[in-house]
Formats: sequence, structure tokens, C-alpha cells
Amino acid sequence: MDFIPSNLEPTEQTEPAWWFAFSKHKLLVEQADETVAVPWIRDLAEFNLEPIRKQYLGTLNGHPCYSAELPDGAPEPDGMSFLGLRRLFGLMEETFYKIAGLGFEIVKWDQTHQYCSRCGASTEKKHDERAKICPECGLVNYPRISPAIIVAITKNDQILLARANHFPTKLYSVIAGYVELGESLEECVRREIREEVGIEVKNIRYFGSQSWPYTNSMMIGFTSEYASGEIRVDEVEIADAGWFDADNLPRLPGWGSIAKQLIDWFLESR
Repeated sequence: MDFIPSNLEPTEQTEPAWWFAFSKHKLLVEQADETVAVPWIRDLAEFNLEPIRKQYLGTLNGHPCYSAELPDGAPEPDGMSFLGLRRLFGLMEETFYKIAGLGFEIVKWDQTHQYCSRCGASTEKKHDERAKICPECGLVNYPRISPAIIVAITKNDQILLARANHFPTKLYSVIAGYVELGESLEECVRREIREEVGIEVKNIRYFGSQSWPYTNSMMIGFTSEYASGEIRVDEVEIADAGWFDADNLPRLPGWGSIAKQLIDWFLESR
């Protein structure tokens, strides 16, 4: 499937469109067996739904795509329901899921940038790019993402896995954290590891990246090797951590996440 993002909305909508409509951060979908689909209709009014705001996202195989913010408590049309993005992971075709993530982030950004943060005036859409502009002071605001690192740490034939305080019981994963102002990605890797588990690492290597729309993040993955120190969990974010052999792993994140990709890389490389 060919998705072309754009903010240049057609002047006239004469054909059906894909609608990624959210109420309380949950997406409106039709569920059948083990798959779900978003509505392909001309307008949400066909479902007696009136969006607070809508945003043009681009085209999918030549057909327009829109995101929309619906009121809290919007009724579910017959045969449809509102489901959170995490619950939809793996149920939607990958391209649709990525567009849903994009729509989710744009809906939240649009919702929180109705007024200028510098002078308080109402903002307007900037027509030549995805941005909001203040007609009074000229301040331009773009959608923003929060960069975060996620890193696999190996020691000989073991990998360091940790259980965060907010994880479900017995779930372990690799170390992750947000990049702070003034940091390089590599500096963030070292700091997060030092803060959360108290060790030093070496041979930091880029692995890959993944959009993480749930928290408006871009997850940037790395691999690294143990250098020195003993594990000391911070007990604020991390409840437990340890070195694990490939044949003795705890409960792990689900497929599709970059955390699971990093752990799979460890398993394949061993």
C-alpha cells in the first residue's frame, strides 16, 4: 500500500475517504473475526458523528485519509467500537496502523495548540506545511516528537533485562529513556543505563528506530556491551534487573516492538 502524507487538503471531497476518528484517544473501528478496519466513507455524518476538528493526513493508494477528534462519549455506530491503539497492535494491516498512529499524534497536537503559547491568541492552520501559526505575533508551532533511546546490553552470552515499576508482573525488557536537552543519543544511552541499573557500557552501536505514537515518541534503538560496575537498580523506575541467558529468559514484550526486535537480535546473534 502506498501512503503519501500531505497537509494540502483537496478543495472538494467527492469520493470516500479513510477516517481515523478518535474519542478519548480510542480509534473507531469495525471488528470482524481477528481483524479490524477503519471506516471508508465520505463523511462521518453518515454515522451521525460530528467531529470537533478534522485533519487531512494524505492519500492511501490515491484515496484521501483524515483523522478526526470526536467528543468524549461519542456513540458507537452499529457494528463498530472504539479501541485503544495498543489493543489494536497486530490486528490492523501495518500501513493502516502506522496511519492510525500518525492521526493519533496529529489529533493530540491539534487539540493542544489551539492558542498561541506566547501571546494567547487563537492559532490558525499554516497552509503550506503541517504547522499552526499565530496571526498576532507570528509564532509557528510544528508537531513535535520526544526522542527516546532503547538499548540492549550484552555481557558475554547474557543480556541485561529489567522490570520497570509500571510493567505488568514478571514482564522484563531492555533499558529505555527519554533524551534530555543538550544530550547526544550516545550520552543518553550511558546516562539512562547508569541511572537505572548503575553500570557502564561500551561499543554503543545504532540498531534501528520505531515511531511510538502512544507517547509521541521516536524510539531509537542501540546495542552495547557491558564495561564495568555491579547492577544497582534505582528503585524509582526499575523494580528489578539481572543478566539472563538465551535459554532462560523471563516474560518479554510482544512482537512488533523494537524492544522485542533487540531481544531477538541477541538471541539470533548467540
